[in-house]
Amino acid sequence: MMGKVLFLLFLTFSLSSSWVHDGRIIGFELVRDAVLPVNYFFVQLVDVYGRNFTNINDNHKNLLKFEISDHCKRYSQDLIHTGDGLFIVRLRNFEECHNIQLTIKYDNRHLNGSPFCLKDVIPEQCECPRNMNKVMNAMKCPSFNRQINHDLKPFPQVNFTKIKAQVLKQFQNFKSSSLCNYLVKRNKIYRKCYGQYTGFSMFMDNMLVSLTNKVYLPDFEFFINLGDWPLIRKSAHNIPIFSWCSSIDNMDIVLPTYDLTESILHMFYRVTLDTLSIQKEQWKWKEKIEKAFFRGRDSRRERLELIDISRTHPDLLNASITNFFFFTKEIHKYGPKVGHIPFTDFFEYKYQVNMDGTVAAYRLPYLLAGNSVVLKQESPYYEHFYRDLIPFKHFIPFHRDPKLDLVEKIRWLKKHDKQAQQITKNARDFVRENLLPSNIFCYYLMLFKNYSERIVSPIEVSEDMEKVDTKSWKCSCTKNKIN
Repeated sequence: MMGKVLFLLFLTFSLSSSWVHDGRIIGFELVRDAVLPVNYFFVQLVDVYGRNFTNINDNHKNLLKFEISDHCKRYSQDLIHTGDGLFIVRLRNFEECHNIQLTIKYDNRHLNGSPFCLKDVIPEQCECPRNMNKVMNAMKCPSFNRQINHDLKPFPQVNFTKIKAQVLKQFQNFKSSSLCNYLVKRNKIYRKCYGQYTGFSMFMDNMLVSLTNKVYLPDFEFFINLGDWPLIRKSAHNIPIFSWCSSIDNMDIVLPTYDLTESILHMFYRVTLDTLSIQKEQWKWKEKIEKAFFRGRDSRRERLELIDISRTHPDLLNASITNFFFFTKEIHKYGPKVGHIPFTDFFEYKYQVNMDGTVAAYRLPYLLAGNSVVLKQESPYYEHFYRDLIPFKHFIPFHRDPKLDLVEKIRWLKKHDKQAQQITKNARDFVRENLLPSNIFCYYLMLFKNYSERIVSPIEVSEDMEKVDTKSWKCSCTKNKIN
């Protein structure tokens, strides 16, 4: 009799733990209180005991539904299953929409808190600035960032009048460098660019326009380096110049890369690769090919050395060059070049090689977000988030010269599959905590706020500056509950 009771208890537990009972809605306060180019939040399915439900199949995916009020006409929405039981809900509006209702159902049952009511959803193009500190609080921006603190420490005071004279003297010919002097005053944007190739100013234009549409920025002025290579050597005079990348030998103030920034501004619109969409499950872990993978152009000698390793160890590494530009005389040795493949297809392989290009490889955020282990080359270059990455927790490091230990590291991963899978999870968790749209907006706001507080010179628009055309819309801006 006791055996039957135990069997029934076991059967009841097994069945109840295999059923989706409800779902936790995570991050919805961002949709309610903040304004981002794309609204997003997470749905974690749970069983009857409140534990994360991770055994997701196609039936579960089909039963989860997300709907928006039908009086909102111009918008895009999608539901991304990440493979670990978490779903990402994304919504991008292309018009103002008020008093909307968001419904999240599983098997026609409302999940916890559904339906959700939103008073206002404001599209990216609307010029509706609000108090910056209150917006930062609504977005839960941290009060401290190690990289920002490190970068601004050499500049307790910024006399921009003096700095401008130094920059124009040091880079007076502008043959190998291109810079822009940006100025924000009364939330209007002005700039003067120097150098032969200034087209990349559009990236800073786009971000500043997005920010001034959302918040009242402080008055401030800065120089940004439009090239990939950092400019200011540590041995040089202290000149604060913003760059998308820096190195251990330089002291440029690091911004999120233009690639990452653009992927957030145009997410779910003009770009398809971003830190949310790349989390979509394509292959389950056990289905992946147990090899390392690399595709990229010939922008560094070590990338060519990957080809040698791949040919010597085809069972461990699949590496090819997609375009020859720097080493055209060696195509006969390292070619032929291969065609590009979709970035999402990289993750058919368990291990991804992140190798520097001309500077840091700007693909790292997407590699960390994908469901594969990142093997990262040791590098003097860094992006804005590298300081918080932990070797062997978020990625596997290998020597600057890949011939020395890359094969050894791949073999270790193959022998330690559980550890490899845990590193993959840690990397994705890192992205979710540090590299999503709200994190990038917070970084810009924190950096500009801290930098502007150090400026001691007057902020004055010079006659040779042009005003940046925001092309913003005049909207009703009724979401000013955070003024």
